[in-house]
Amino acid sequence: MNDEFGPNFVTLTDDEGNDIELEYVDALEHNGTTYMAFFPVVEEDSEDEENEEEYGLVILKSQMENGEEFLVTIDDEEEIDKVYDLFMEQILSDEE
Repeated sequence: MNDEFGPNFVTLTDDEGNDIELEYVDALEHNGTTYMAFFPVVEEDSEDEENEEEYGLVILKSQMENGEEFLVTIDDEEEIDKVYDLFMEQILSDEE
């Protein structure tokens, strides 16, 4: 990803109405589906160790409904594992 203009942040609202701020990392297409990777934005003064595991890479799938793009979670464990591996390959190759 080109950071020439700085990082990109998005705020998503989950099904329960909670806002989640994410930093865009990268996107890729696999089997005709677009996937996007994000890191959750962690507030520096947050000492909440209970949610520590939530601070890893977040991968969402782009889905079109009624002409609008939605980002949805991936429920299939095989799909998420495959896409995670593809993102890691892409991120590591970008660093070289």
